Amino acid sequence: MAAGLPFRFRPLRHGLAVLLGALLIADQLFPPPLPGRDAGQALLIVARDGTPLRAFPDRNHVWRHPVALGDVAPAYHEALLRYEDRYFPWHPGVNPFALARAAGQWASNGRIVSGGSTITMQVARILEPTPRSLAGKARQILRALQLEAHLSKDEILTLYLNHAPMGGVLEGVEAASRAYLGKPARRLSHAEAALLVVLPQAPSLLRPDRHPAAARAARDKVLQRMRGTWRDADIADALQEPAYAQTLREPLLAPLLAERLRKTAAGRPRVGTTLDAQAQQSVELLLADRLGGLPARVSMAALVVDNASLEVRAYAGSADFTDAERFSHVDMVRAARSPGSTLKPFLYGLALDEGLIHSESLLADVPQSFGGYQPGNFQQSFHGPVSVSEALTKSLNVPAVEVLERLDPVRFVALLRRGGLKLEFAKGGEPNLAVILGGASTRLEQLVGAYTAFARGGLAGKPRYTPDAPIEEQRMLSAGAAFIIRDLLESGGPLGRAVESGAGIRRGIAWKTGTSFGFRDAWSVGVSDRYTIGVWVGRPDGTPNPGFFGANIAAPLLVDLFNALDAGPPAPRTPPPGVKQERICWPLGTRAASLDERLCHQSRLAWTLNDAAPPTFPDRLRGGEARYDIQTTPDTHQRARPDCHPGPLDTRPMARWPAVLEPWLDDNLRRRALPPQWAASCAGQARPESGLKIVGASHGEILRRSAGGDAPLLHLQVRGHSVHGKAGGPGTEVVWLVNGRPSARQPAGKGFEQRLTEPGRYDITVLDDSGAYDRISLSVR
Repeated sequence: MAAGLPFRFRPLRHGLAVLLGALLIADQLFPPPLPGRDAGQALLIVARDGTPLRAFPDRNHVWRHPVALGDVAPAYHEALLRYEDRYFPWHPGVNPFALARAAGQWASNGRIVSGGSTITMQVARILEPTPRSLAGKARQILRALQLEAHLSKDEILTLYLNHAPMGGVLEGVEAASRAYLGKPARRLSHAEAALLVVLPQAPSLLRPDRHPAAARAARDKVLQRMRGTWRDADIADALQEPAYAQTLREPLLAPLLAERLRKTAAGRPRVGTTLDAQAQQSVELLLADRLGGLPARVSMAALVVDNASLEVRAYAGSADFTDAERFSHVDMVRAARSPGSTLKPFLYGLALDEGLIHSESLLADVPQSFGGYQPGNFQQSFHGPVSVSEALTKSLNVPAVEVLERLDPVRFVALLRRGGLKLEFAKGGEPNLAVILGGASTRLEQLVGAYTAFARGGLAGKPRYTPDAPIEEQRMLSAGAAFIIRDLLESGGPLGRAVESGAGIRRGIAWKTGTSFGFRDAWSVGVSDRYTIGVWVGRPDGTPNPGFFGANIAAPLLVDLFNALDAGPPAPRTPPPGVKQERICWPLGTRAASLDERLCHQSRLAWTLNDAAPPTFPDRLRGGEARYDIQTTPDTHQRARPDCHPGPLDTRPMARWPAVLEPWLDDNLRRRALPPQWAASCAGQARPESGLKIVGASHGEILRRSAGGDAPLLHLQVRGHSVHGKAGGPGTEVVWLVNGRPSARQPAGKGFEQRLTEPGRYDITVLDDSGAYDRISLSVR
């Protein structure tokens, strides 16, 4: 007889081997019905704290909020195991004693009194529904054993927590807790835990929103079962709670961002975002509050970015996701639109870095032509001499074009791209001077990302929507330029705020508005210590909204958003290395400390960067140095020359203002800026220059009057000499004609003003008694 088992046991051994092999083959041929194998996966988009933002159902339109074991209240776990399956940690998927008890009750009562199903068997039935028959129960038992062989107890329990039927289209404890109770499952009370434990026994009959009395009775049964596990006081309190439930509704926060992230979910059941649920709700409520005051089809968008992490805290791509008339499904956070004047802070910041300007550089806000391009201001009025700080805070167009011409539009666009802000041009278009006034397109998310540079030492960043998104940042400006521009946007700079050099500065909100051509887009973007927020208002189809501009429609919303989300006091701020305050002088634009006081017609306190105090831009209309010398008589201080005036003469330094600004100087500045009259002995020998010349407006210029705004006010001056050699100064009279009709006879040195009240063409002529004249034509639209 061979060694080993006795002969009579060998068939048993072989039979067991065959059975085991058959079970393994059957397991391979009929794998357990795990989720996602045969059905579409439900998807949940959640805020950073787990609050559902939007749920996308599976193919069966089932709403499920994935949850881990540790994210469910301990009370629920305790009640589930005690009420449903107290031996769950130890049985192999089937409890034979429970099955025997259920069979005996069925035999003696003729009906099912208790099912005898374990949690594992319930999971098997959920994943693979079977008929309520002996054959169905047998299949359930086999599947339960199979699940136990493949999964751990925690994995099986997690399947139950996520797939247990909870009434209607809800599955899982998290979905039920959010839908019925308005809270996450980790915050369930004892009464709420008991309610959700019993709900899967009869989901349609025990729904607390439809059958509160039945739900309460079933819940109380669970609570009574928990005696000995929970404290009597906790059970007594739980029995007093009503079985209430809120009306079921789909979570709908940040719907357009959720739609965007859905496309990148890659089969995941849950996608976490960086959004703050409370901030998101506040933004959506503020937008909804303004809908009543907006015309039909006008939408809004807002984006809130945390400066420290570049994480997006709130995202509203449209004004109202439920309002199709307002193009609710068009995500204006990502739409390419004209940015209007919102690029001006970057222009002046880049010009600072290039050493072209300081904060009080002299610019000319007067009608000018730049190679045929004649920009006007939004209000169709002009301010004459302005500084960079005034041009930025007042959003003046002509000075911005003047600076862009010096920087070069192609270089400007390239520098923006380097910093992460990509401008889009029409087919065949290329960068030109119009780019600074909205002659290109960008997107709200790119614009907000670029503006973060003013709070991040010049580093712009790409907004992050998910916690695992990489941090992408680029150098937009130097830290010094970012500091200066932010200070100008906050307070107007040193001119608008008395502060000692190097002292800490209290900050509020640095903000800029923009309006695209034809009132199609209204923008406002702001920066605080904590957030950068961008707002857009307009019609997604590009239809104009007359009277809608950044300052009156977008800026108030921006301020309300900051008040709601970032109400804390600003922190003190110290200028970074390379930034300091210095006195500079107009018209030369250089430091006051190095100038003769006679050359300093106006003194201003300016921010300078990297020890640079660049001079005023060269005169566009006349050559020669801005600084020159004249000779005057010692007694009368009149202008003279040695060849026409006997005796000694004094040398007097002079500083010349740009020619386009001379008509805009007040009397005091004019006395200091313009040379004195010629002495009588030299007047006849003064050589004429080139007749009379009108300055202050260009021939062919087009002025536009905004709806409801003041009529354009024209400021003109006459320059040059008559053919007889008389200086065009205060002693020479000239006649001004408008459309051929005399309008004024006055000294040549006195400026001429004319308000152009009607649209159309205006021919303006100036002439003197000798017949010298000049004429320009312009039009008002």
